[in-house]
Amino acid sequence: MAFLKGSLAGPGYVILNAIRVMNIVALLTISAASAVMIVKIDIENSFFFFDAATHVVTAGISIFLIISELPIFRGYFDGNWPLLGQDSGFVTLALAMIILGVSVLGNLNRPAMSQEDLGLAFWRIVISSGILAMVFGVLNLLASFIFRDRANGVSARHVRSYGAVAPQKVTQDSGHKPFRLSLNREDALPTYHSASMSSRTMSMRNGPNGPRFPVKLSGPIDPTPLPGTPSSKYSSDPEIAVPDLAHHPAMYSGHL
Repeated sequence: MAFLKGSLAGPGYVILNAIRVMNIVALLTISAASAVMIVKIDIENSFFFFDAATHVVTAGISIFLIISELPIFRGYFDGNWPLLGQDSGFVTLALAMIILGVSVLGNLNRPAMSQEDLGLAFWRIVISSGILAMVFGVLNLLASFIFRDRANGVSARHVRSYGAVAPQKVTQDSGHKPFRLSLNREDALPTYHSASMSSRTMSMRNGPNGPRFPVKLSGPIDPTPLPGTPSSKYSSDPEIAVPDLAHHPAMYSGHL
């Protein structure tokens, strides 16, 4: 499947740019049809303003989508409209075009928008704009899934801009590798024990005035006296006798 995606990147550059031109033409016809319907509105009551406002909004959305299809203001769309940006596909554009086409064709159901009231030329502009928007909306939706390469993070817009070198271009622009969690904890995270021992050793070796010699700490002292120590020497020497407590003056304190 990856090979199929890579082989479609080259022809996709030509196909998607041809669809881009047709998208702009379809959106221009939507704007023209909206302008025609604004002119042909029948002022039957005071709510005609909202009918005209609907056509103005439709024309404005069409112009906005035309700008998103042009190779200008790419940074603005990437930062503020990411669904129309370079890293996204054509799904949002396709859905918007389908909705605009349905809305324009729905206006033909009104008596004021009939072929007799609009005239054959204007009526053809309205019906053709709706059909073109719906048809190319479906084509954009299919192209967004056909020419994308999700495994490499390549969207259909990337293919339309860079062609066959889209995977290399996307990898170069990203500038980082995907995050992978290491299964070996010792390699993934430093331990507190090693960090604390290292900092303690450095603090002992390096004083405030410069480096010092390594400080070696002895182990705990066993309180039990060993043979040969001074405490055991006096207790084991036969010439040194323990005084007899029976002759201690405190024993005769009661006789005084």
